[in-house]
Amino acid sequence: MFFMAMGWTEDLSVGVDVIDQQHKIWFEKANQLFDAGKNGKAKEFIAQMLDFLDEYTKMHFRDEEKYMLSIHYPEYETQKKLHTNFIAELAKLKDEYARSGGNIAVIINANQMVINWLIQHISTQDKKIGQYVRSHKA
Repeated sequence: MFFMAMGWTEDLSVGVDVIDQQHKIWFEKANQLFDAGKNGKAKEFIAQMLDFLDEYTKMHFRDEEKYMLSIHYPEYETQKKLHTNFIAELAKLKDEYARSGGNIAVIINANQMVINWLIQHISTQDKKIGQYVRSHKA
């Protein structure tokens, strides 16, 4: 069974402190969820971790979107759409986990999807926010 842990690294820095700090925690929470799956933790524990990751993701997206609006970020709509799609993916994952009766394989299989999305999204989308901020500083 393939498992990929991934921590936040400096090359994922957006250059906006509040966003970078939340991204670090996000990776931590995602990795805790997948570690719990890999180590065969109780179904209830994994369900709680999944709920927490879901809540944290929604909070992070809200904060990031508020920040983008405050700086008049031109790609706000694109980002919002991507955020909405990812929240839907997490909802599907939670649903699948619940329907499977707490099958840990569901969580482990989702590892790749979540980690890839985080890295891809931060690298291609969120970094542009930092670039925008740096290029518009007086």
